Amino acid sequence: MKRTKIIEILKSTQYGQTVCVKGWVRTHRSSKAVDFIALNDGSTIKNVQIVVDPECPVSAAPVQGGLPALSLKDITTGACICVEGTLVESPAAGQPSEIQAAKIEIYGLCDNDYPMQKKGQSFEYMRQHAHMRLRTNTFGAVMRIRHNMAMAIHTYFHEHGFFYFHTPLITASDCEGAGNMFQVTTKNLYDLKKDEQGKIIYDDDFFGEQTSLTVSGQLEGELGATALGAIYTFGPTFRAENSNTPRHLAEFWMVEPEVAFLDQEELMDLEEDFIKYCVRWALDNCKDDLEFLNKMIDKTLISRLEGVLKETFVRLPYTKGIEILQQAIKDGHKFEFPCNWGDDLASEHERYLVEQHFKKPVIMTDYPREFKSFYMKQNPGVSGESGISGESSVGYKGAVAPGPTMQGTDVLFPQIGEIIGGSVREESYDKLMAEVKRRNMDTTHLWWYLDTRKWGTCPHAGFGLGFERLILFVTGMQNIRDVIPFPRTPKSAEF
Repeated sequence: MKRTKIIEILKSTQYGQTVCVKGWVRTHRSSKAVDFIALNDGSTIKNVQIVVDPECPVSAAPVQGGLPALSLKDITTGACICVEGTLVESPAAGQPSEIQAAKIEIYGLCDNDYPMQKKGQSFEYMRQHAHMRLRTNTFGAVMRIRHNMAMAIHTYFHEHGFFYFHTPLITASDCEGAGNMFQVTTKNLYDLKKDEQGKIIYDDDFFGEQTSLTVSGQLEGELGATALGAIYTFGPTFRAENSNTPRHLAEFWMVEPEVAFLDQEELMDLEEDFIKYCVRWALDNCKDDLEFLNKMIDKTLISRLEGVLKETFVRLPYTKGIEILQQAIKDGHKFEFPCNWGDDLASEHERYLVEQHFKKPVIMTDYPREFKSFYMKQNPGVSGESGISGESSVGYKGAVAPGPTMQGTDVLFPQIGEIIGGSVREESYDKLMAEVKRRNMDTTHLWWYLDTRKWGTCPHAGFGLGFERLILFVTGMQNIRDVIPFPRTPKSAEF
């Protein structure tokens, strides 16, 4: 008999029909008169209740040929079964229907040492059993939301005229300081050929030069934007940073749109509109999962998501942000890290601005040049290199920034800190080369990127969204390792 997914069973009111469901047992309660099995197949957070008469025939499915005679007592938490029976209206509150079993086949038995028994395991414990944690209610909800966020991203960009552009995972460039990189090689690591200076010779390697896994598709994405007008990348990126914080992974997914003829204000409009679209999609399409997570993980989750849609994001120049943080220190607030002009803000600073000062998302703009990337467009200084940062100081008590600033546009969110990092890109070949020389950068592997500023250059801008950070915000989970199926972190590459 053809299987019906549980999500469809729970919507159906065609009581009296014979149905077939397949899934994994969440709970099994027995009594002399009747047994109750809660069955879930992953299509929804909700289980369907199976009502079983003790005389109901139980057998091994054909795929389990050779099993001894089976009975109801063999159906334990985690077992996989097929049930045929009658759909009936449920007399119990909170569930619209249930199935009266006519026969049950067991696909997979589950021993008593099944690690995901119905009890309160810690997330740390479940990370040790990542191959099984996906079957729990929490991780099922997170993964369904993750899927929906991916669909929202593709739908948004498709509806707004962007082209999905596939950038390489293997690269010889490092996107200038975006993070330490994992090398890709076919060389024998036990017999490396080196030159007189002790440097590894890559002539005999697969690509003939040193290559690594990408930390970002941005540079290649910019090339796509200068041909197609508006593109986005969406794929895995890799950073070999020895970080064990709840916000970092070695392998994670990035969404990176690049758009020709976009200025700073238009970029901020895009960032805000895009992220609100994703949040709205979650509220519209993940109701059951969000209600579960709101109850079990974060009781403010849904109200926080709804709040994002109601608020206009604050647009805050870095210089003004520093003034606010320094005033907070004068008022007695203590930060672990310094926050003077020229410092790269820590997560605690970002979250203070978002969660305590403004109580809404913030787009911080016009950062100091010294800790931003070479490709960002520099703001025009009022007095050249004398220090006033143009746009970043206008209207704020004549605040004077001690150095040039870049047209960055980072979106800061409650609970997360930075969720988007973006900027206007420098389109002038001469200005870009001047910045490259000032930083003493090796342009050996960037010649193709610089060429785009020589031949038909155009104003353009873009941003990068850490996909897992979006999932953290939308689910209310507290650790980034719990919003990706199989996390890759220092000393951990299992599963």
